[in-house]
Amino acid sequence: MFGHHHHTAAAAPGSGQGYGDNLSPSYTGTTFRPSHDGGRANPEHGGTTTGTAFGTGNPWARPTFRQWLRAYWVDLLTMAVMGAIGLGVYEAHPAPSRSFPLTFQDGEVVYPEFAYPLRREIVPIWLAAFLGSVVPIVFFLLFQIRVRSFADVNAAILGLLNSLITAAVFQVFLKWLIGGLRPHFLAVCQPSVAPGTLTGNGYLNIMYDRSVCTGDQDEIDDSLESFPSGHSTAAFAGFVFLSLYFNAKLKCFANYRPGYWKQILFFAPLLGATLIAGSLTIDQFHNWYDVLAGAVIGTATAFAAFRMSYCAVWDWRCNHVPLPREGLDWGSLYAGEGMGMGMGAGAGAGMREGVMQKDESHDILLRGRHNRNF
Repeated sequence: MFGHHHHTAAAAPGSGQGYGDNLSPSYTGTTFRPSHDGGRANPEHGGTTTGTAFGTGNPWARPTFRQWLRAYWVDLLTMAVMGAIGLGVYEAHPAPSRSFPLTFQDGEVVYPEFAYPLRREIVPIWLAAFLGSVVPIVFFLLFQIRVRSFADVNAAILGLLNSLITAAVFQVFLKWLIGGLRPHFLAVCQPSVAPGTLTGNGYLNIMYDRSVCTGDQDEIDDSLESFPSGHSTAAFAGFVFLSLYFNAKLKCFANYRPGYWKQILFFAPLLGATLIAGSLTIDQFHNWYDVLAGAVIGTATAFAAFRMSYCAVWDWRCNHVPLPREGLDWGSLYAGEGMGMGMGAGAGAGMREGVMQKDESHDILLRGRHNRNF
């Protein structure tokens, strides 16, 4: 996968050192290549290389399930705990007792925007979560036809789950502790106060609480938890992550003009998320600000999860490179999988310290290309 002739990488535009100003200025100038000598020191390489993944003698080796679990069990446990907490909060009754107006003295409804009829959701919440998780995973797996990297698919799937779970827990706590009235609240509440009868509290006695509602209690609970939108949160948490993945792998915003189809593919998940979120204003399950808040939450968790999984978000030179994890010999693993970084044995430690080792494959990196290019 890697050449045997050392040469200097081409300079990136605007760079004074051949690597661009945005990369770490600390480079050793040492070439690391996969070694097949059992880990002995190689003077040509300027250091000792392990050369094998997990002691198998094969740089293409994947971690065993036990090795992978040892490295990620804390993350998996944390995701399970957060998921359980989120589910528990989701099932809880709304914490605040929100006040709301009904009618004026003449019987006119104060807020007709909360008087829409209860309709069936166009996109149920389970479907929004399903699309936001399964569709990205399908594309991650399809991309492995070319990328062929366990490290990449591992980072992509775990990063996606981090984004979805974090966003879900964030939004259910806001629903529980803050909430808000859904557009169909009055239809679900079915208040027993006669129009024009002012027996409430507050200024001019026009404010009431849920004690005047006669509808189904579960539906009333749900209608008091409009803010933020769970549909919008799940859709943007999953599909924004997928768009960032497309950008990283296809180099949509690099230093050369990509094919137009790459731009279409980049924006397609964003269109999907927007359609799911926008449907909530058609079936009147959410107000526009609920949808917007969910989109912000989902986008924020997607960006955070992607950056925690890959070397960069927008830096086209290295945003396709999954970050190594302590406890796994990712240096050897990356070397065998040709991640476009020239990461041979020992490079995993360099990546953890923010130092990328110089190699002839940086010619490919600086053009924003993979060894297996799209």
